[in-house]
Formats: sequence, C-alpha cells, structure tokens
Amino acid sequence: MIAGWATADDIIMMEQMPIFGGYCGGIEETAICDVATMLASFALFDCDIHLDGPIHIRWGTTTTGETLQIAAHAARAIDRNTDLLLGNQYYTLAGPCTEMCLLEVAAQAITDTASGRELISGSASSKGVVKDKTTGMEARMMGEVATAAAGMEISDVNKVLDQLIGKYKDNYSRPPAGKRFQDCYDVKEIIPTKEYLDVYERALKTLSECGIII
Repeated sequence: MIAGWATADDIIMMEQMPIFGGYCGGIEETAICDVATMLASFALFDCDIHLDGPIHIRWGTTTTGETLQIAAHAARAIDRNTDLLLGNQYYTLAGPCTEMCLLEVAAQAITDTASGRELISGSASSKGVVKDKTTGMEARMMGEVATAAAGMEISDVNKVLDQLIGKYKDNYSRPPAGKRFQDCYDVKEIIPTKEYLDVYERALKTLSECGIII
C-alpha cells in the first residue's frame, strides 16, 4: 500500500493510538512508545502527517488527564527536535449536546495547541463507537479554543487544564450520553438546535472561568 501511495504521489497520513495502562505501561513509558511510533511512521513509511491519540485503557478516551499528559510530552519532544507534522485524534467520553463533551474537546485542543501540534483532527464523541454521535459543534469548539490558546505560556496552560479536567473527571464512570446528530441539529438546514447552542454558551462560560476567553 505504501509503495502504491508513494507512486501515486499521495499525501500519506499515518495513525497510531498507544494505550495507557496496557502493554506500554504508565505515563512515561507510553509517551516513549508514542514518540517511537511517530518516528517510525516517518522513517519506515515515509508519511507526510502523523496522527496519534493516546487512549486510556479503562475509559477508552483521549481526554483524561493522563492521556493528555502523554500526548503533550510526546508532541513537545517531536516539535522541539524536528519539523515533522503532527496531529491528534479526539475521542470524548460524553456525547454531543453536553457540556462535558465540549469541555473534553476544549481540554485536548488546548493541550495540542500548547504542545506544538500542527493539526487538530476530530472529534469522535461518545468514544467514536456510537452511531450518529458526532456533530460540527464539537469541531467548532476545537477550532475556537485552539485559536484562543495559541501563544499562551505553558505554566498558564497547565493551570487552565487542571481546572478544566477537574470539571469533568468525576463523571468518567457515568458520562452523559448526549444526543444523536439528528436530535440536536436541524437536519434540513444542517444547523444546531437552540438547545445545543445554549449548551455551547454554557461551556464557553465555564472555559472563561478557567482562563480561556473566546
């Protein structure tokens, strides 16, 4: 496949998602594995862009404090020593039309921006395993938060993230299911419902309280 893509002059994007708490081990070991697979993707497969997305073995998400820490350190290591293009995959626990889902997305967008990633990719809400549980509002949150976080000092980012993750971490075992796309969007006009817009505004208020102004 790689030979065919290279011959066709395709843009090649590789993906891998190391599992925190699995065979990789803890935070430090998983970060090392993450960096190794990034380098392997470029060195062995000659990719143009690499997407990772450390996954928590218990919760199946990229937005826990541990997985964000792994993603941040791995990206920062690559960004400070290479000119490789990196992205990250977004898998939230909560479903669309919930404040938790938007706050999870925001936490990862802040992390990715501060750690030097060139691309944000997502979001797959409800861990990416439930039909019709992804909407454009999550992507909107990604973009707006990434813009707001650009240029922030790392020390300030860490303070924001500590507060932000604290807003949803107690709900890991019972995340709100949210709504399907067709239940929180006008499917004829492809615009979010007033309910989802109100949820979005509440999330923005929470972000403002944590230090991110949009």
